[in-house]
Amino acid sequence: MINHQVEHTCDVLVIGAGAAGLTLALRLADKANVIVLSKSKLKEGSTYYAQGGIAAVFDETDSIESHVQDTLVAGAGLCDEKAVRITAENARDSLETLISYGVPFDTVTNEQGQQKYHLTREGGHSHRRILHAADATGKAVQKTLIRSAQAHQNIHIFERYNAVDLITSRTTKQTGKAVYGAYVWNRNKEQVEVIKATKVILATGGASKVYQYTSNPDIASGDGIAMAWRAGCRVANMEFNQFHPTCLFHPDARNFLLTEALRGEGAYLLRPDGSRFMPDFDDRAELAPRDIVARAIDYEMKRLGADCMYLDISHKPKSFIKQHFPNIYKRCKEYGIKIHKQPIPVVPAAHYTCGGVITNMQGETDLAGLYAIGEVAYTGLHGANRMASNSLLECLVFAEAAASHILSTPMTQTHYPDIPHWDDSQVADSDEEVVIQHNWHELRLLMWDYVGIVRTNKRLERAMRRIELLQQEVQEYYANFKVSNNLLELRNLLDVAELIVRCAMSRKESRGLHYNLDYPELQDNPTPSIITPDKF
Repeated sequence: MINHQVEHTCDVLVIGAGAAGLTLALRLADKANVIVLSKSKLKEGSTYYAQGGIAAVFDETDSIESHVQDTLVAGAGLCDEKAVRITAENARDSLETLISYGVPFDTVTNEQGQQKYHLTREGGHSHRRILHAADATGKAVQKTLIRSAQAHQNIHIFERYNAVDLITSRTTKQTGKAVYGAYVWNRNKEQVEVIKATKVILATGGASKVYQYTSNPDIASGDGIAMAWRAGCRVANMEFNQFHPTCLFHPDARNFLLTEALRGEGAYLLRPDGSRFMPDFDDRAELAPRDIVARAIDYEMKRLGADCMYLDISHKPKSFIKQHFPNIYKRCKEYGIKIHKQPIPVVPAAHYTCGGVITNMQGETDLAGLYAIGEVAYTGLHGANRMASNSLLECLVFAEAAASHILSTPMTQTHYPDIPHWDDSQVADSDEEVVIQHNWHELRLLMWDYVGIVRTNKRLERAMRRIELLQQEVQEYYANFKVSNNLLELRNLLDVAELIVRCAMSRKESRGLHYNLDYPELQDNPTPSIITPDKF
């Protein structure tokens, strides 16, 4: 017998509660009834852990054109210039909105006694244009947005809810390609529920948890990308996964990222013998784009057989370090590393998904009523490599663009098609959770070894064979046992892993974040790697 199905109805369902999702929810809430899904605790997304800052032109010596050109250079010939210009041109307005909510960006007083925002510089930027809140910008942004969202009577936040699958025309046996809501798993009650919505927004972040070493929180499992793909949306450029060059290398320091702003403020990268190596790889040295820095570190580690490289800012005054990097100073001290006296051991780690669900400049996907914004989306902004501090900016700018488009369309649905009940009457509680854990670890290790910073054709072929076998195992498991958080995430990560490998196999060159030893040269006239679902 099928259990009674719990149903919710709203105008707009936002899947994801980071900078993109909450910004959009706040923009719509005066005119719409909004449900926001948070897979874990509200602060457990990538936004909360973002250290560096948000790029925007606030300095009179800087220009929007310079921001555009820096982004195009970092994107290694694959950026969509329209997306880049829209982002740079709307950056300051987006930051002003955050400031109006109360985000406490750092300020300084100039010689004339005027208070201005303190602007820092990061890799790839030709000017100081990064607004920040010390070295915990994402935390300040997330806490402010949460406070504003919780205070709005039209925003209903569902914590500890996983989206399982989108409800589409195909689900309801309708013609066309549209979305009507989502099946969601209520982790608090361990039951699947239905949320009906006129508009559904994917703001689920990236997929870097597909790799063994990552700076991302546990929830970054590519859920939105996988759900959109299964629902019939195209994806693009999944081969471009950014590896942050500098994660703290320490057995107890899980996922602790060392912001790019350290190098922006003069930190050097060193070999174990204390010698600098970045000038050997790029004229910009430590300020080269992340893909170059990450490959250089990876190369030196493999060449020397070293476990890590080192990041050294000890030549700066202790007072400067504590003022600009208080959280990093404190965290490293907890691990016995005094960064004002000694270099910090670092390794690269998977950090940012540059590809994603294909959207237009308003965030619309291939399904009517379905939008994707932030890291889950592919707008063309990042091209083959994301420039530092354009990520939170993308969340803000495209949340605004999507909100404006949604407000111009009808948001209240008078009639929904019949939505099939979620039938779990024939499945059992799992007594084999070890299978999920084993497959999870196997996937992340094979992605790190075969589809990491440096790739080859053979490694990609091996990865695809293993992914296909794991998909078969997990699909069988999914059909026989009740859903769980780990099962849902593993199912999504396997879909994402397949997309990453398929995109990587289709690119016959090395560009930006994708480096294949079998195709070391750049091709002329590069194009995005677009994957279309076969069954649609």
